[in-house]
Amino acid sequence: MATKVYFSDFRSRNSNENKINKIRKLFKAANFESNINKKDLTAIKIHFGEKGNDSYVNPVFVRQIVDGVKKAGGRPFLTDTNTLYYGSRHNSVDHLNTAIMHGFNYAVTGAPLIIADGIRGENEIEIEINLKHFRTVRIAGDIEKADSMVVISHFKGHGMSGFGGAIKNLAMGCASPAGKLKQHECAKPLISEECMGCGRCLKSCPVSAMYLEGEKSKINYDACIACNNCLMGCPESAIDLDFDNIQPFIEKMTEYAYGAVKNKKNKICCINFLMDITPDCDCVPWSDSPIVPDIGILASNDPVALDTASYHLVNEQHGFKNSLLIHNHEKGEDKFRGLYEKIEGDIQIKYGQEIGLGSMNYELIKI
Repeated sequence: MATKVYFSDFRSRNSNENKINKIRKLFKAANFESNINKKDLTAIKIHFGEKGNDSYVNPVFVRQIVDGVKKAGGRPFLTDTNTLYYGSRHNSVDHLNTAIMHGFNYAVTGAPLIIADGIRGENEIEIEINLKHFRTVRIAGDIEKADSMVVISHFKGHGMSGFGGAIKNLAMGCASPAGKLKQHECAKPLISEECMGCGRCLKSCPVSAMYLEGEKSKINYDACIACNNCLMGCPESAIDLDFDNIQPFIEKMTEYAYGAVKNKKNKICCINFLMDITPDCDCVPWSDSPIVPDIGILASNDPVALDTASYHLVNEQHGFKNSLLIHNHEKGEDKFRGLYEKIEGDIQIKYGQEIGLGSMNYELIKI
């Protein structure tokens, strides 16, 4: 039986059709109220955006979801986890300051902010999953302890997973830094012969895992945390991902998503925003031009069905040629392979179905 995925496009000619009302209608159509019991502590999992990024989900939109949770009797809080890399969200103090700067304050959203893994990312709970790559996964304590969860995701490209939607938001977004490291450790960067030994990557490494040997940069892989800051720090593009290990990375990521929802059966609501569909995750401190036009908003209780529908809708668009999209501009072509030709992003939805995270079989219902 096909999973229902509810969809609203962005066409609007009157106040009843504005985005705020579309979000409210999607919340109701997807029957999210049935997943939230009275007095539930409801985690609203959101990405607050790295400082300098502006493509994260608008906090005014988030307010509509907060109000929907309250109407259902839940007690919502906005949440995310601290980052593995050293940016503006590496600890809870910086993370909360960034979130507030981006408009995620109580006056706008109507919900308190809680960084779910604690001040330094040490609040975690080990969840048993017994899958191919992991026996257990490390999920942020306050997300695991929440009674229900709404997962709000900005659907966009990603340099390691091809694309990021609900699955990636659950996987990386609900893991403690130690859990993020477990996902990343199989895909640490490689340095090519093009390295000029300028040493700039040494400055970008937060854990001093880079060093110069002769006229080439080297990596101490025992110290490397796979944050991949060095990729952006190299002026010669001489550092790249280990693409032979990208599939295991994506599978590990998907197993973490499974662990994040394992103890919340029938307590998960997922919403994807298909707007400002940029090439990169909102973790980067910039926002590049979108690769396709804005599409709409999707809602479902199934993260696999939701991401599958989102992936298909993006690929149905004509790509923007004045963007980072290298090829696959035509309707029906895989836009994310056009960005990152060596990455099979759909592994996450295929493997998600295989391990029981959800179903790729969906029915798209336009409201």
